[in-house]
Amino acid sequence: MEQQALNQLMRDSANDAITTSQEEFNVQLDYSVDSVAQVDQIILQFLENYKEQALEDKAVFTICNIYGAYIGETFRKLAGGQWQYNIENEDAPTIMLIFNDKSFAFAGICYERLVNNSKISVKRYFDEALGQLTQ
Repeated sequence: MEQQALNQLMRDSANDAITTSQEEFNVQLDYSVDSVAQVDQIILQFLENYKEQALEDKAVFTICNIYGAYIGETFRKLAGGQWQYNIENEDAPTIMLIFNDKSFAFAGICYERLVNNSKISVKRYFDEALGQLTQ
């Protein structure tokens, strides 16, 4: 995927997260560090409001990707970085945010919180990613 198209896809996906958060939960996301903590709550709210529907494959894919894009775009606004489309596993391509020599799986951490462990925090992951920049 061409870099410009990938960047546009991620910006559009982040905007979808903003729109969805406002329409579904009356939560305003503003690309601030504090707004990333709201994503933790929004993900759990999907589970509470939509039960098993939130765990259907299509919903999981959408929720994780739009909020992963939002978190990544927030990171990019604060620190920089570049999206990378990885097709090493053709059955499960991934999009990572690359900054310096580090890669961040923001959609992956959303998946972990939504599907595997509601105690995992996307905000903590985000903070650790930002913290690595000063090391």
